[in-house]
Amino acid sequence: MATLLSEHPATLPIHRRILWFAWLGWIFDFYDLYLLSVLVTTTPLGAELGFDSSAQAWLLGTSLGASAIGGLLCGWLADRYGRKPILMMTIVVYSAGTCASGLGFDATTLVIARAVTGLGIGGEWAVAHALVGETVPSHLRGRYGGYLQSGAPVGLALATFVGNFVAPELGWRWTFILSALPALLVLAMRRGLPESDLWQARGNAQAPRFADLVVLIRPQLRRVAVVALAMTVCAMAGYWIKTIRLPAYFQDFRGFSVTDSATRQWVGHLGSFIGYVSFGYVADRWGRRPAFCGFALVKALALVVVTLGWSVCSDNWLVLCAVLFVMGLGEGNWSALGPLLSELFPTNVRAGALGLIYNLARGTQLFAPVMIVAVAEHYSLAHGIAIGAAFTAASALLVWGLPETRGKVLAT
Repeated sequence: MATLLSEHPATLPIHRRILWFAWLGWIFDFYDLYLLSVLVTTTPLGAELGFDSSAQAWLLGTSLGASAIGGLLCGWLADRYGRKPILMMTIVVYSAGTCASGLGFDATTLVIARAVTGLGIGGEWAVAHALVGETVPSHLRGRYGGYLQSGAPVGLALATFVGNFVAPELGWRWTFILSALPALLVLAMRRGLPESDLWQARGNAQAPRFADLVVLIRPQLRRVAVVALAMTVCAMAGYWIKTIRLPAYFQDFRGFSVTDSATRQWVGHLGSFIGYVSFGYVADRWGRRPAFCGFALVKALALVVVTLGWSVCSDNWLVLCAVLFVMGLGEGNWSALGPLLSELFPTNVRAGALGLIYNLARGTQLFAPVMIVAVAEHYSLAHGIAIGAAFTAASALLVWGLPETRGKVLAT
């Protein structure tokens, strides 16, 4: 029997090629998801389509809510039909939704377009992490998960640049339409991306049915699935509460110019990139749980400082940049989700379980923008965003309810 890709003692060119394609898909996943948050601040999108602040909050949450459905559906499809074809499909779907966003002529059509975008985005994460997790050697899975997750800050930085400096000149419609170009990536993936050999050798002649995900509520996996879902919900709430309103926080609430706001966001994105990559090394060396907990607590503390403790860093741009950089480093805790969730579930339902847990968690973030607006109306936007620190700290505690999976061999 041929040696599985995950059983090789060292990485091969094929491992790096799999990571490369998954990483590019993840970059544009986050780019498409975040772009709207920037455009509602830097372009007249809201005024042209008649959105007030409450409607904008629901619009920002639509993609996150739809991603739950996309993750569940595409995860099951990937378990049934393979990782490669469904990964390509998700990229086409979220690119189509982004293009359709530029063609929207009223609030309803834009909401529908963002829902389509969310469907593709939700599916991409689960399938990409299942593919990478099943093909890299077990002792390197943490750092490869970190490499893959590092595409998120790259996508955010790209959306920040395009939204702040290109969209005001190009217009929000053409910005959306041209942002659908990542669909061309699928043409390269057709030739260069292999299928997961572990999925092909799963030893199950009958393809898994959607109903097979019921295994997650059976005694063997129920507790793990519930704790993993709670931890992911809290980690994601901490992330999105901060991320989707940070442009408005700097520009509308703190009075920064577009350039100053974008510069400070890039500092955070740089910290996130380093945090995502370095997390994998820490997790492979000391374990998933202590690494996740430590990074999450660092992020929570920095988020409190940049919101409720604004006086500490408001008078010194260097101190503010340092806090944002540290907050980005702490955001590396997200790199745990792909490897950790992959290691908790069996091969025949792995992608489905990842899609279900990750995207149910992301689907709940439909209410994150609404929660921020509600708190801001009674207190301030700083208080609304600071809620994210409490969620992040809660995720740091919940991770200890999961088993330690460092070095687990998925083939067994």
